[in-house]
Amino acid sequence: MYALAIFLPLVGAILAGFGGRALGDRGAQIVTSGCMLISAVLGCIILAEVGLGGNPQTVELFSWINSGAFEVNWTLRFDTLTAVMVFVVTVVSSMVHVYSIGYMSHDPHIPRFMSYLSFFTFFMLMLVTADNLLQMFFGWEGVGLCSYLLIGFWYEKPEANAAAIKAFVVNRVGDFGFALGIMGVFLMFNSISFETIFAAAPGKADATIQFLGFEAHALTTLCILLFIGAMGKSAQLGLHTWLPDAMEGPTPVSALIHAATMVTAGVFMVARLSPLFEYAPDALTLVTIVGATTCLFAATVALTQTDIKRVIAYSTCSQLGYMFFACGVSAYSAGIFHLTTHAFFKALLFLGAGSVIHAMSSEQDMRRMGGIWKMIPVTYTLMWIGSLALAGIPFFAGFYSKDLIIEAAFGANTSVGMYAFWMGIIAAILTAFYSWRLIIMTFHGESRADEKTLAHVHESPKVMLIPLLVLAVGAIFSGFVGYAYFAGDNMNAFWGDSIFVLPGTDPIAAAKQVPAWVITLPIVVAVVGIGAAYYAYMAKPDLPGLLAERFQGTYKFLLNKWYFDELYDFLFVRPAHRLGRNLWKDGDGAVIDGLGPDGVASAARYLAQKVASMQSGYVYHYAFAMLIGVAGIVTWYLVVGSGG
Repeated sequence: MYALAIFLPLVGAILAGFGGRALGDRGAQIVTSGCMLISAVLGCIILAEVGLGGNPQTVELFSWINSGAFEVNWTLRFDTLTAVMVFVVTVVSSMVHVYSIGYMSHDPHIPRFMSYLSFFTFFMLMLVTADNLLQMFFGWEGVGLCSYLLIGFWYEKPEANAAAIKAFVVNRVGDFGFALGIMGVFLMFNSISFETIFAAAPGKADATIQFLGFEAHALTTLCILLFIGAMGKSAQLGLHTWLPDAMEGPTPVSALIHAATMVTAGVFMVARLSPLFEYAPDALTLVTIVGATTCLFAATVALTQTDIKRVIAYSTCSQLGYMFFACGVSAYSAGIFHLTTHAFFKALLFLGAGSVIHAMSSEQDMRRMGGIWKMIPVTYTLMWIGSLALAGIPFFAGFYSKDLIIEAAFGANTSVGMYAFWMGIIAAILTAFYSWRLIIMTFHGESRADEKTLAHVHESPKVMLIPLLVLAVGAIFSGFVGYAYFAGDNMNAFWGDSIFVLPGTDPIAAAKQVPAWVITLPIVVAVVGIGAAYYAYMAKPDLPGLLAERFQGTYKFLLNKWYFDELYDFLFVRPAHRLGRNLWKDGDGAVIDGLGPDGVASAARYLAQKVASMQSGYVYHYAFAMLIGVAGIVTWYLVVGSGG
């Protein structure tokens, strides 16, 4: 059962990918969606047996690498952390697969799309079930490859190709750090097996390592390198630029990337490696600062975006910041709790946005929407549910998990914890504001769509709405149901040994001891944010334009995403292009080709032309040349002979 849940998506991917012509569009959809639905059912059973039943499992498949002292087995690790991730990935992915049957119904490459989706899911499942760092790296690179294929799925669009390349390259930067971290772990522990390195970590708490010519704290250095990998996959500040551009892919891809796969990999990795991070407090400090700053950065940018998918994309980036700074204050269970609830309401929001785009004849600009809530009432209601969960309104899913993170940051009672707390509070009010900005601009007011588009507005088919309804149930109830296990009385029994926190440290208990105003403040700011959005976009619709004009510099700064793309273009892209062109023209063309193949060819051609010019056809010319040759030989002989 355990192996079947992981490999069924691979079976579906292979059948649809290589047998797409035989299966046809409908066959590929049925095979891949059927495999995913069975996998989702098995994922629920695994969560019940492993997580709720306290029965962790290990499934050894085969010996993978055996080279001297280096031995790696391919083993599936099922503890509570893995069971939660398998549940999230399979359930959300199965809903995305079913939704895609309707959303991609007119695409000419359906088997290829469904195959890519299933491959994406399989590699994510390989990542979360890894029993060693190399196996995790296999899944890590697999999801990176699949993201490239899916973001650039509509390859005829230059924007999609550029976005796919950008995602691939930016993630390679993070992956380089991750690979260095894995190498460093092997150097220190002589193993990459989780069981071995976790058991040996306490004994290496004070160890040092030579890095870049300096003597550095070993575990801090390794954890920072590993976290760089997480920054790339989970789009944290500095390596985030690929995430909004990934919206060039089909909407189901956006939902899968943002809710259950890829971006959640970094959070999972930090939680999985908590036995290492706990002995590297400086690395945890960095995780907290980066997460909290990302949380605020993305929320500010989302305020000004007009593409409905990009607003939700920056929302994902911000929510990932919450998850990371939860891990940074050692509240790993709170971070994974938010990852779980976020998967449901973020998938709901993305697929709901896809339903809007479907209804609006592929229009994504919110400035060309409005006045359609009565035309698509089911989608409208579901978008409300997703937005309420995202804003953290009681008693929706996000209320339980996000507020727990904010309280844990305050309860940490450290300077970086307080920094994360206030960044989280500011981000909370901005989240509520841009969520209702999206709702109002998309559904309310006078319609700004053209008559042709407006005439074709219609509710999505059932095959698209049913997955939304399932996700809506998760967006409403997952927080309430999960709280007792993720943060309540059953927490210790539920998590077991899958997450490690240093003895004497209990961030969740500290979160429950915070003052009443800390508990109340996130709710208050969320309500204020919703009220401010209503006032600005419903009561005073001219106000946003006036504010943008009044604070033009700030508006342009946020609209241009803090100018990160322009900065990276100046610092990295243009110099790389210039270097490449110079190496091509001057290095390869002038030097290598000039002195090598082209030079040799030119010299041979020149000599051939000179020799050919000597071929006159007159016998006396040849006789004269022979006479000169004979004279030369005789002269050489006389000179050499006399010298001897």
